Amino acid sequence: MKQYQDKYFKRAKKENYAARSVYKLKEMDKRFGLFKKGQTVLDLGAAPGSWTQYAGERVGPEGHVLAVDIQDTKHTFAANVTFLQADVFSDSPELLAAMEPLAPFDLVISDMAPKTTGIKFADQANSLELCERAFEVAAKRLKRGGHFAVKIFESGETKAYTDSLRPHFEKIKHFKPYSSRSESKEIFIVALGFAGIDG
Repeated sequence: MKQYQDKYFKRAKKENYAARSVYKLKEMDKRFGLFKKGQTVLDLGAAPGSWTQYAGERVGPEGHVLAVDIQDTKHTFAANVTFLQADVFSDSPELLAAMEPLAPFDLVISDMAPKTTGIKFADQANSLELCERAFEVAAKRLKRGGHFAVKIFESGETKAYTDSLRPHFEKIKHFKPYSSRSESKEIFIVALGFAGIDG
C-alpha cells in the first residue's frame, strides 16, 4: 500500500468507514453543500459503501439513501439506508420498487468507475460511458432543484460531457479532492440545481 494512501486508509479504518473514498465526498459536501437533513439520495456504484455511510449520516433519520451496486458489500448500514445489489441501469422490478417511494431524489451521486485495463484511452472511454449512463438515470429520477455529482476519468471528452449537462443545471463545477491520489486522473463533476431535461 502506498504511503500516500495510508493517511486516509488508516483514518477510514479508525472512523469505521468502508473505504477511504468517503473523504472525497466529505470535501465535495463541504465545498458545495450537497446534503441536507431529510433528503432522499440515490448512490450509484455504492460498494463498498463509504459514500453510502456518509450520506446516511448527513440526511439523518428523516431522510433515506438508496445505494445500488452490482457488487455486494459486507458493511451494515443504518436504518435510513437501503443497499440493493443490482444493475442500476437494468430497471429491474426490484430496483423500480425500491426507487418508487423515494423518487424524485434530492441528490444523485455516482462514484462508479470501470474495471481498469491499464490502457488509458479505453479506461477514459469506459468512464465517460458510465457518466453518460449515470446522467440518464439522474435525468429520470432527480427532483427539480436537485444536485448530481459524478466521478469521471479526465480526458479530451470531459469538456463535451460537461457541456452536455449545462442546459439542465444552474451551475456546473469541476472538483479534484485533496484526498484523491495525486497520480489519479479522476475528477468530480458537480452539477447543482437541476432544471429538468427540458430546462
